[in-house]
Amino acid sequence: MRISKYGHSCLHVVNGSASILLDPGSFSQGFETLSGLTAVLVTHQHADHVDVQRLPGLLRANPGATLYADAGTVPVLAEAGITATPVATGDVLDVGTRVEVFAGDHALIHRDVPRIPNACYLIGGRLLHPGDSLTVIGREVEILALPASAPWMAVKEAIDYYRAVSPALAIPIHEKILANPAMVYSLLTKLGPTESRWLNLDDGHFENL
Repeated sequence: MRISKYGHSCLHVVNGSASILLDPGSFSQGFETLSGLTAVLVTHQHADHVDVQRLPGLLRANPGATLYADAGTVPVLAEAGITATPVATGDVLDVGTRVEVFAGDHALIHRDVPRIPNACYLIGGRLLHPGDSLTVIGREVEILALPASAPWMAVKEAIDYYRAVSPALAIPIHEKILANPAMVYSLLTKLGPTESRWLNLDDGHFENL
């Protein structure tokens, strides 16, 4: 499995014949030039996870890619003239590799802010991308895309989620709101599960895992 990061929560995953882009949002750069995609997966409707301005061009350049999104994002995309296939818990997508869907809600921002749907994706049975949630899927997870910071969480919650999932390897996502990511990363490295390995996957770089 080859994982490349394009900033914030945007990951490009190549596994077998699959070439999957997750959460191409407004805080991410460089994904626009990708070709040969088999799928684009969106976890939820917030702009930092799906950029409706750049998404149409990406889809035109990748006519073989199917766009999947949570049930709340599909009508938002439709308003922008973009067609997406909705996903629900229990769905298994065949996009060149097996993708399992675990749908739920976005993490609570504040009691006065209505919650929206959020989908988590387990790719190739190895990589879990939880979007803006701290969902524990009740399955062994080898690689966790771990939200590092957000308006809906504190670092103590990131640490507890890291421990709850206890992956073999964690890579940070959702870091663009941080002025100094190294401070949070050091805490996650120090306080994460002792059996887990931390990999700071920088923007524009990839790892074969």
